[in-house]
Amino acid sequence: MSNFLLPGIDLIRKYNKQVPRYTSYPTVPYWQDDISPDEWRERASNTFHACNKTDGISLYIHLPFCESLCTYCGCNKKITTNHIVEEEYIKALEKEWSLYLQLFKEKPVIRELHLGGGTPTFFSAANLAWLLDIIFSKSSRHPLHEFSIEGHPNNTTFEQLQVLYAFGFRRISYGVQDLDEKVQYMINRIQPFSNVAKATAMALKAGFTSINFDLIYGLPFQTVESISKTFHQVLQLKPGRIAFYSYAHVPWKSRGQRLFDETDLPSVENKLQLYLTGKQILNEAGYQDIGMDHFALPGDALYTAYKNGTLHRNFMGYTTCNTGMLVGLGVSAISDAGNGYAQNEKQLLDYYRCLNDNKIPVVKGYFLSKEDERFKRYILDIICGGKAFFSKDDLPVLKEYCFPQLALLQADGLISFNDSMISVINEGHYFLRNICYAVDVVAARSAYSEALFSKAI
Repeated sequence: MSNFLLPGIDLIRKYNKQVPRYTSYPTVPYWQDDISPDEWRERASNTFHACNKTDGISLYIHLPFCESLCTYCGCNKKITTNHIVEEEYIKALEKEWSLYLQLFKEKPVIRELHLGGGTPTFFSAANLAWLLDIIFSKSSRHPLHEFSIEGHPNNTTFEQLQVLYAFGFRRISYGVQDLDEKVQYMINRIQPFSNVAKATAMALKAGFTSINFDLIYGLPFQTVESISKTFHQVLQLKPGRIAFYSYAHVPWKSRGQRLFDETDLPSVENKLQLYLTGKQILNEAGYQDIGMDHFALPGDALYTAYKNGTLHRNFMGYTTCNTGMLVGLGVSAISDAGNGYAQNEKQLLDYYRCLNDNKIPVVKGYFLSKEDERFKRYILDIICGGKAFFSKDDLPVLKEYCFPQLALLQADGLISFNDSMISVINEGHYFLRNICYAVDVVAARSAYSEALFSKAI
């Protein structure tokens, strides 16, 4: 795969709009509150039985606790240094899993498992073993299973990694974000490079075969010089994958971000230069662009999936697995049945209350129509493979809502499209979010403001 042409600053300014990140379609702001639990149970059960014995299922477990607040973070988290919370939370996860097992009435075959947060490595090795025993005592592993965890370089231990390896984990993603001391101080995430190197070495020693680093551009006080130094340090450790995310400044959603002085954030031009600097360093080191924000070395499974056209995207980001059924366990976790989404209660007390009442704790979601399912496919195909083929049934809707916007993108040389298909070309690979937004019929029909979302750059 060749590297993409670089966009001009005029295009950057034009398309630096507030648009979704497209980890789902429709995106979360367009979901409904108080969805029908019975309809969710029916859709989840039907999808589970359609895929479990062949493809298996995906399982996401949200572990929300962190010992300190990283002020850039927009995730659902609970800040505490009291580790006694682990036991109560694991018991709640056990109850939620048992409710899904009662619904499915068939032993789950787990193809994909991801522990996310929060900080999953907040949990002790013993409690991680307890949690995974709960999951696998009544399920089996798919022969092609892929298990992963998000780790914090400061608190990941070799004992935790040994436990995870024993249960089949081979992938770990470390939140590095930035290695400059001034930037780390501003985002309240102090982790020396030596900690990252130690955590990486421990994972390799434990037997992990895939390591990802998360890095962010657009943070306060980042400069071209500082981000260059971060990348050259990171490359000493040669992770197979690197996710290079744009900092999403959404202080109306994330209270911690209100602690920033916004004048300390880079301008759009400077932010673009930060990205291009990181991208150039990665490309020169042999990393290839994968979809949005992701880079991988040739030979990595993510790169192979991209080349083979089997790359998938869900709430965990890009993945090599597409099982059709994703079960989300834990506070605020999201499940995806293909034709419906369901999100759990966002507050711990509400989450616990539902489980005490023997209820699957879903509170928000969206049930897709047949038209929604087709447009979901278009957006997934664009964001994973750079092209999509339209159904004739959707032409009236496409012509009314989408083609006028696509024509503007085509005039700028970012896409090529006709009544049958759309293909991303040239600099368009930098504007996948904008291109997907042009095909987002739910958003086009809605009165919701674009101000719900972070900017594209």
